[in-house]
Amino acid sequence: MKLTLELNIADHDAFYERLIDTHNGLSDEQSQMLNAKLILLLANHIGDGDVLKDALTMARHGLVAA
Repeated sequence: MKLTLELNIADHDAFYERLIDTHNGLSDEQSQMLNAKLILLLANHIGDGDVLKDALTMARHGLVAA
């Protein structure tokens, strides 16, 4: 399985709205915990180590000075 980079969420606007709504009323710490839990839930759902490795690499790209 290859990491999908093309838009693959049927109603992406509704998903984004739900994601933002899920964070409403949370402290910064709670919001970070929610994100961590969501990442782990989705990573478990994906399950493919190569896909997860690619996603981690891509997510980190450009965040750290060389």
